[in-house]
Amino acid sequence: MIHLYLSPLEVEVYPALSGEEGVALYARLKKEENTPHLVILNLKLPDMDGVEVARRIMQMDPDAVIYGFTASFHTRRAEQMKKAGVKEVIPRTVGFPAFREMVKNILEGRTLNLGLSQDL
Repeated sequence: MIHLYLSPLEVEVYPALSGEEGVALYARLKKEENTPHLVILNLKLPDMDGVEVARRIMQMDPDAVIYGFTASFHTRRAEQMKKAGVKEVIPRTVGFPAFREMVKNILEGRTLNLGLSQDL
């Protein structure tokens, strides 16, 4: 679904339906010297959560640029995503047009600071 909303940006999207699939896809693309410029990661996945996926990707590539995109953006698990290396957790409530604009800004090298972090 996200690839449809990002299609106006003319970016290549590599979807993964599970955490294991996402980690394996990132590893394959990195090995092929096609490292993704950006990883969009949900917190809740069928086989492992976004925290573990972020940890695994950061272990293989400490320079990975990972952003969370989840309805569970103001939770302890979302904060744990950030501690695992996620740059910021974007709430799904921003809507897809705003999300697309955020992705555009990230890809242009701008840093997002949503100010959503708090001590949980």
